[in-house]
Amino acid sequence: MAPKGKAGTKGKKQIFEENRETLRFYLRIILGASAVYAVVNLVIFYPAASAWTWLAFVFSSVVYGTSYRSMNSMAKPSFTDDGSLADGGIDLNMEQGMAEHLKDVILLTAMVQVLSCFSLYVWYFWLLAPGRALYLLWVNILGPWFTADSSPAGQEPNEKKQRRQERRQMKRF
Repeated sequence: MAPKGKAGTKGKKQIFEENRETLRFYLRIILGASAVYAVVNLVIFYPAASAWTWLAFVFSSVVYGTSYRSMNSMAKPSFTDDGSLADGGIDLNMEQGMAEHLKDVILLTAMVQVLSCFSLYVWYFWLLAPGRALYLLWVNILGPWFTADSSPAGQEPNEKKQRRQERRQMKRF
């Protein structure tokens, strides 16, 4: 049964601990996926490794680095002069936050990187990330901006139509 009432808020210490665990978890994913890719493509199949293999490894490293550093800076806690926790940082586990998108990028890159051990064509799946970014840009910013009514005069005929409809309904009864 779902709890009734207002959802509880997290304290500074709880946010600090959860952020630390989240960062550890994603660091393990990054290191694991990179290790698998490096061992398979750059050690075992080194003679078959092309410039594209190295370029994909560098690209994934850059994506991992920027995403992880962004998450790390968002979760950076601040302490008072006596060493107690003043702020736990931004909650990395909140829904609809920037950290959620960064975590998605890390997970997508890790999956593509590991699956690309079988074929470099799997890297085309990484195009899902800019596609998702364009979708969010359209839904949240561009779409409402283009479809917004800019003239208040456009509302006046609607009021007139509404009055007419109300009169017609009154005549029927």
